[in-house]
Parts: sequence; C-alpha cells; structure tokens
Amino acid sequence: MSVLQLRNHIPIGAPARREPVDGTETCMRVSMGFEPAWYVRRCEVDLGERWHKDPLYRYQALFRMKKALVTAFPGVTYWNMNDPSDLATISGVFGAYPIPHLFGVGLRYYKNRWPELDPGGRLKPEQIETLTADRVLSSPVMEELNRQMDIIEKEWGMIHGYLNWQGVLNNGFNIRGDEIFTDMHERPEFVHQFFNLITDVMIKFGKLVQERQRKSGFYIDQMSVSNCVVNMISPEGYERFVWPHDKRIAESFERFGVHTCNWDITPYIEPLRRLPKLGYIDMGINSDLSRVKEVFPHARRAVIYSPWVLHRERMEKIQADMEKVFRELSPCDVVMADIQSDTPDTRVKELLTICRGLESGGW
Repeated sequence: MSVLQLRNHIPIGAPARREPVDGTETCMRVSMGFEPAWYVRRCEVDLGERWHKDPLYRYQALFRMKKALVTAFPGVTYWNMNDPSDLATISGVFGAYPIPHLFGVGLRYYKNRWPELDPGGRLKPEQIETLTADRVLSSPVMEELNRQMDIIEKEWGMIHGYLNWQGVLNNGFNIRGDEIFTDMHERPEFVHQFFNLITDVMIKFGKLVQERQRKSGFYIDQMSVSNCVVNMISPEGYERFVWPHDKRIAESFERFGVHTCNWDITPYIEPLRRLPKLGYIDMGINSDLSRVKEVFPHARRAVIYSPWVLHRERMEKIQADMEKVFRELSPCDVVMADIQSDTPDTRVKELLTICRGLESGGW
C-alpha cells in the first residue's frame, strides 16, 4: 500500500495541524505559527468566544491577521492575500479541544490565549460508561459545528479547514484528567473501553465533517493524531493502550500522521514503525534523528522547535541546531509554532535565512 504524505500546517490563529503535501516542499521547510497574543497586539482582534463561534467575524479577523503576517514576512509564500479560501474555515474552532468539548467538557475562551478546558468539567468513570459514540455525536457541539458549516457554505461555498482531533491518549487525558494514568494500573479494562469509545467518536466525527467538506469542494480525507502526552507512559504502555487505536484510525482514512510534540520519540520508534500508512511523523530535536530517518523513509518528517529557544538563545545555538536537523533528518519540516508575541521579527527572519542557507548548500 502506498504512503500518502502529510506536511505540517499551522492555520492562522489556530494550533498546528497537518495537510497533504503538494510537491513544493523544500528540504528544510519552515512551518510557522504564532501565539494568539501576537495577533491581538498587531491586529486588535479578539480571539475569544466570538472568533470560535461566528464564521463571519472569524473571516474578517483572519483577513486582518493574514495581512499582518504578509506585511511582517513577505517572503513566506503560504500566506497569500490573493487566495481567501483559508479565511472561510473551521480551522482552529474550539482550539485543541473539539473532542473533549463534544464529550461535554466546557471551554473557557480568552481574547489573547488559546481556549482552555473547564477544569471542573472532567468526566468520572460512571459518566463515561453510560456513553456511546452516537450519544456523544448528538451533542450540541456537533449542532454548533454544523451551524457554522451551513454559514460558510452559504456565504463562500467551500468549507475549508482542519479541526484539531488530538489523539486517543490526549483526548482521554483531557476528558478524564490525570486519573487516566492511574486508571491504566487500577482499571485497565475501563481504559480499553474508554479509548475504544474515543476512537469510535474520532473516526465517526472525522468522517462526518470531512465528507461534508468534500461535498463543498474542499478535498480532505485524513487524520493526524496528536500524542502530546505519550511520554507520560512507557513504550510498553503506548503499545498496550494506544497503538491499537492509532492503527484503527490509520486504516480509516486516506492519509495518516502522528504528532508527538517536542519529545524524544526514540523509545517509541519500534511500535510507531508498525503503524500502517504513516505519512507524517514529528519529534523533538533530542530524538535519534538519523534513526527516525532510517526507519520512516516514506513519511514526511518534522522537528518541533521550541519558541523559547528561538526567543532566548544565541543565534549560534539555533544555527547549530538547524545544521544538526539538516544533516540528520532532511528532507523535513521545521515546525516553529507558538512564536511569542514579543519575539522580534528579525529573530524569525534569521531562522528562515539559516534554513534557506542550508537548503542552498551554504552551511
């Protein structure tokens, strides 16, 4: 079976996602994103509840946000003022939490920060055990998303966008809280049932939304799981509790990828290599990059680079890091997400210059 690649994609004003490759990818492609405060300071937009629930307001805000990006970084080609399709979008709706919100966990919205889960809204085992996928999908959150897609389709036709599905473990953690880790030891059968329910919801929810997007003219058939808390469990724990569900998700969509955040994925390489159709994988710079390149030759690879390092470290350190990534992992993406609002534009441009220099053989 052929592997269809994904590349990193950071929608404007939204957490990082993945999108299909299109053949224009360079060997040190920098995928940039900015924290909400960056936009608030420059555009006077409000990224609170209205941004997440009003597609008309979101379109207007995204226009101003994109204009600020193009003005600050005119050499970056993936922000195009002549293409408004990414303004009529569901990208970023409910931040990183559409699935927990679908399960009934409330959200708190902020003008200049990502949405957060209501800490008092986590579910108890007895609540989870009464749920079915169909019951979860009958949530008012599903109705709200359908309402937004109705508006987008009526106003602009095509429903663009990439929701943040997260992953089975992430969603379990966000719905259940820290107790999910003790559940793995004290009530493993409950965890298996819970994760199976989450997987059912993710697959059904993803297919419902993406089928509607395809009918509107935006082709999408993919899921990239976010295993940001995978380092909270052992590789054996991942293989026992999460891997079977990642496999089922991979088999349910045309394209599939795994996001592991800024962690060392070296201990997890062996179970990850057995996932089918893996077209994208990312990691922290402390991973065994050469080993990852060897084991995943058909996937688009990416390194998650810390916004704090970009903001605080000497450029000599950043140069050395990029040389390491180029030498050991390229062709790949450099994921520069959540750039801080007070990080100078000159810093960001220096990173772009370093990566372009490496691509041209200047290192």
